[in-house]
Amino acid sequence: MIDDGFMGPPWQMDWTLKAQAARDVLPEQARKIVDAVRAELVTADDPYFRGIETDTGLPTGMRVEPVRSSDPKGARVFLFDGGHGWLIYTFVRRTEDPQIIVEEIFWQ
Repeated sequence: MIDDGFMGPPWQMDWTLKAQAARDVLPEQARKIVDAVRAELVTADDPYFRGIETDTGLPTGMRVEPVRSSDPKGARVFLFDGGHGWLIYTFVRRTEDPQIIVEEIFWQ
């Protein structure tokens, strides 16, 4: 758990309207996978999964990467279902009410 004055997990999670609408039209099996992704994110000590071998604790078929390697503190992409889907999010790390914001979701 992060212990530098910031609140720790479980984190709050918000969805943009576009991301929520995309999630709501997914087939039930895909929504269940997205729910598992959500559970991994809101309980992670560091939702940005920084460092070496950080996503080794994630279930098979899931991994996290920066959207752009040139922006290590920027948005992340959470790949799931063996790469068939992804969720792009940012983590707003503030002293009060830190939260994860899901900006985009896709599954094929």
